[in-house]
Amino acid sequence: MGYDMATTEGRGAPEANNYPHESTEGGRNEGRLRVKGPEVDVSPLKESITFPFSGRTAKNRFLKAPMTERLCRWNKEGENINTRGYPTDEYKRLYERWGEGEIGVIVAGNVMLKYDAVEAFGNPILPDNHDNRVEAFAEVNKLTKAHGSLSIAQLSHPGRQGGAALNPNPISASDVQLKIEWAGNKFNKPRPMTVPEIKDMVKHWGEVSYLCYKAGFDGVQIHCAHGYLLAQFLSNTTNKRTDEYGGDLDNRSRIIIEIIEEVHRRVNDPSFIVCVKMNSVEFQPGGQTPDDCKELCLKLEQARVDFVDLSGGTFEGRAFEHKKESTKARESYFIEFAEMIRPLLKKTKVYVTGGFRTASGMAQAVSGGACDGVGIGRPLGAEPYLCKEILEGRVHGAIENFVPLPQNTQGTGTQLHQIGHGHELISDWSEREEVNRWVDAFEKETQRKIAILPKVDSSGYPPLKAEVGFQYVR
Repeated sequence: MGYDMATTEGRGAPEANNYPHESTEGGRNEGRLRVKGPEVDVSPLKESITFPFSGRTAKNRFLKAPMTERLCRWNKEGENINTRGYPTDEYKRLYERWGEGEIGVIVAGNVMLKYDAVEAFGNPILPDNHDNRVEAFAEVNKLTKAHGSLSIAQLSHPGRQGGAALNPNPISASDVQLKIEWAGNKFNKPRPMTVPEIKDMVKHWGEVSYLCYKAGFDGVQIHCAHGYLLAQFLSNTTNKRTDEYGGDLDNRSRIIIEIIEEVHRRVNDPSFIVCVKMNSVEFQPGGQTPDDCKELCLKLEQARVDFVDLSGGTFEGRAFEHKKESTKARESYFIEFAEMIRPLLKKTKVYVTGGFRTASGMAQAVSGGACDGVGIGRPLGAEPYLCKEILEGRVHGAIENFVPLPQNTQGTGTQLHQIGHGHELISDWSEREEVNRWVDAFEKETQRKIAILPKVDSSGYPPLKAEVGFQYVR
């Protein structure tokens, strides 16, 4: 989950308008409105899944999708930037709650490779162990895995997609600038990476993976989606290189395959999971296509990738909505792409993230063979025990979300901070008055941020104490 600011038709419409469905009334503090789904056999979701190359087994078919929590320590003015990205108690508490939620695979979002190349204020960062941060992340993993979940670190570099205030000198595959702006934020023109810099980046990715291994992560996810650095190499819109890292798909994907090989070399443990987050499609002219995705998935299987998590879109081409009428009834935005890709793979497993809201939609996706597992993002910000409660038959659909697009990711960010700070209630976005309170807080925080730029002193998620909320410990 990252900034979701692309201009689209229907800008400002609630996320809940994005798919045809009915709502059902909930009890007090249990979600005022939920997406209505029929009671179904959820046994397909309870089945374990064993990954082909590491041999590790996830206890069920759920995956907590990576989101940008922005709860880690940040350097104060005048402090060295190598103090930023250290896990806080709030960060630990959030992952402890997800661990209690009986999720098969929990992917930690946006673990950054460099102190000076970040997605946002508050990102976790693990480039070295100068301040015992490996041990701090190990504490997080102990809590995350206490109930049997597998814990995976999503390793990411923003490339050109890091805001100018925190990333004044960005690098990318080429010098194609991200031109969109919002709330005073902009993106500087990137410098193309040299071949020696690419080789160094590959080695560093392997070293950070080794630190993740020492910190108790069960594996790493190579972030190749949503317009970040590796996606910038993959896409023709951002890769204009004429050397061995540009041109056809073999060349554009070369850095990814080299990184995967380096991770396998550096982490000399065959049980360490290597997986990839990738776009099934980019919704813009000249972007990555489903055919590119199919070809790349075959290359990833040859590189011993345990599973791919399919998503889509970039900052410029919005993904978190339905593009086709045919996918709305099936909930997932990318399910048709998964159905094209899964039959081609003999070993590598396929997860799909984006759009799932009911137990019936999730169970059908797995039992019908569209995918091996389902990734859940924003609904697990609203209710961290959603997967557990679906498997127990307590709920059949997620809480409605009336936060206006495209601020839905920031709305979830506020909920993540409420969980991390130990609030008893999580704001209920199915209650319109609670949404209106959040929108007011968001507008105030946005204006405050604009007034102090280029200084950045917060996550950008407005703090809010729920007046109408979901009581997740019930």
